[in-house]
Amino acid sequence: MKKRQVDHVLRAAGRITGEKQFIIIGSQSLHGKHPDVADDILRSFEVDLIAKRDQSRSEWLNVIGQDSHFHEQFGYYADPVDESTAVLPKGWKARLVNLPEGETDGVRGLCLDPHDLAIAKYVAGRDKDLVFTRELATRGLVAQNRLMVLLDDTPVSEEVRDRIRNQMGRDFGAKHALDSPPPSSSKNLEQIRAQARQDWLTLRQMPATESSDSEIGRPAKRLDQDNARDGGLELDDE
Repeated sequence: MKKRQVDHVLRAAGRITGEKQFIIIGSQSLHGKHPDVADDILRSFEVDLIAKRDQSRSEWLNVIGQDSHFHEQFGYYADPVDESTAVLPKGWKARLVNLPEGETDGVRGLCLDPHDLAIAKYVAGRDKDLVFTRELATRGLVAQNRLMVLLDDTPVSEEVRDRIRNQMGRDFGAKHALDSPPPSSSKNLEQIRAQARQDWLTLRQMPATESSDSEIGRPAKRLDQDNARDGGLELDDE
């Protein structure tokens, strides 16, 4: 989804509920810090919303939810959720990011910090979530050391924590592999070229005759005479 589509959902949500602030806790919250993020990382078509002032009104958003007329008309929709929907690190509310201004009729979106969002996705651990976290890591949208700190403040079991650490290692290992220079660096190529030039010069400087049985280094005139004799001709033949 693009940010303007998120703006549209917020605008509609405000008109339905009368609320002026919504917390966005799903992947679309990435628009908070990265409003111009590429579409291919945000493949979902829903905006997970919590009405900030009166959370009970979040349910009213089913009017523009999945399979609604709104969904059928525009191809995206609101998904009313609550704070128990995602497992987040302690203090996540203090790190909420304002969605940049847009055409929302004054309705504000409060987005998860990308690191809090990544932790929620790691905890959920579905295939689509792990694809998302891999994209966050390889695109440099989150930092591994920051994620490790937040993971320690996340209410999950040690088993889940170990799983997430392993997954982070794979995600950032893929990023490091992409960032590393190829084995044949420009320096190595220059060394190869220099060696090739040296080998060529060595051949140029070899003695005129190395062996009586070899054609390498034989004088050109002698070589021409031998070739002509082999063909039954002498050089003076017409």
